[in-house]
Amino acid sequence: MGLGDYKIGAAVPVSDPAKAKEFYEGVLGLSGGQEQGDGGTTYPCADGTEIHPYPSPDNAGKSGATVAFWTVDDVDKVVDDLTSKGVTFEQYDMDPIKTNEKGIAELPDGNKVAWFKDPDGNILAVGT
Repeated sequence: MGLGDYKIGAAVPVSDPAKAKEFYEGVLGLSGGQEQGDGGTTYPCADGTEIHPYPSPDNAGKSGATVAFWTVDDVDKVVDDLTSKGVTFEQYDMDPIKTNEKGIAELPDGNKVAWFKDPDGNILAVGT
């Protein structure tokens, strides 16, 4: 049996749990969070997945890579919704990732992805 047989969730280091809670709940619309003993909150997402912003000020926002990715049905709709809530999407212009004016990249395989940051600068993404 390998680890592929088990659930996995994203753990995102944040500097200020209260500020993170405002963003993850108020802006991203996550709900049903369970506060944990580490001071973080675990939010359930689809299909038994979850995301856990937890306090780790020394590590918050330090990764230059995507730390969490939501698979969505309609990237354009989700980007429009989050933009209306004040989210700014990243702009990239590097092969093969070139975003349009909304911050959406169409990848060579036809999938679409858009990246944005939480208040600590952690890179999050939505895509197909």
